[in-house]
Amino acid sequence: MKHTTLATLDVARIGLGAMTMAGVYSRTGLDETEAIRTIHRALDLGVTLIDTAEIYGPFTGEELVGRAIKDRRDQVVLATKFGLVSHAGAGPWNVDSSPANIRTAVEGSLTRLGTDHIDLYYQHRVDPGTPIEDVVGTLAELVAEGKIRHYGLSEAGPETIRRAHAVHPVTALQSEYSLFTRDQEPVILPLLRELGIGFVAYSPLGRGMLTGAIRSREDLAADDSRHSNPRFTEENFAHNLRLVEQVEAVAAEAGATPAQVALAWLLAQGEHLVPIPGTRRVARLEENLAADAVELTSEQIASLTALGEPAGAHHTEAQMKMIER
Repeated sequence: MKHTTLATLDVARIGLGAMTMAGVYSRTGLDETEAIRTIHRALDLGVTLIDTAEIYGPFTGEELVGRAIKDRRDQVVLATKFGLVSHAGAGPWNVDSSPANIRTAVEGSLTRLGTDHIDLYYQHRVDPGTPIEDVVGTLAELVAEGKIRHYGLSEAGPETIRRAHAVHPVTALQSEYSLFTRDQEPVILPLLRELGIGFVAYSPLGRGMLTGAIRSREDLAADDSRHSNPRFTEENFAHNLRLVEQVEAVAAEAGATPAQVALAWLLAQGEHLVPIPGTRRVARLEENLAADAVELTSEQIASLTALGEPAGAHHTEAQMKMIER
């Protein structure tokens, strides 16, 4: 697999997101054995970046990844995230990037992951109650102590990125980016190029819709959280499926699957950009990673770039308030 860099961090240019392995979308059909097989197969095929977070589960996602990489730690660029669990009592889904909370969080993550260092440690969401300078100051101390090697931000706005980078260089920004979610393009991506910061794209397949495998809302399990995502609601689903059909047309022309074409389009957007499609199944993993070899024509890239706007926001209203801060 081809490689790129996130600032100074070398990684294969497609990573693996481990969120769904912890049942964040749905707990229906969870299979730890298959999830671990998927991580092992990813490493066999040349993936290096494995991405998880303490909030996934919470905590069970990191534990699973820790078990999977136990004997293969040297093959992994290990990424996890803090800041959506308040360890002082408020608990999960409470934003907290206070220095004390970061130090509690990193010790828990190191234990669950079974490692003495985290390669890339992200602030999961910007904490408006803690100055970013205090957050990055703590992370710089953890770098000096050897507990983390690099740090990143997730869904941060341009001013926050600049302020953070001025304290200690940011290695990567992780935010949503796909054919369906393009709001990083006008400001954020040029800023990252200016500062030499890498970009990690989560939900690069539009939460599964760009794979073409989800043809109706009935294809989602009853407990699937995507039922409440605006792009999957009854009033928006049909419009968005028509956009997927346009991607399928390009895929047929390219001799690839819709997922591979969606990922290949992302890879064509520039260097130092790494999508992390998430899956808990080996077959889907192998399909996604084959995008590394897909070469789209300039006409195909232009056709995909001109894809219409999807209906609905890419997060719920409450989640949208937590991004671009």
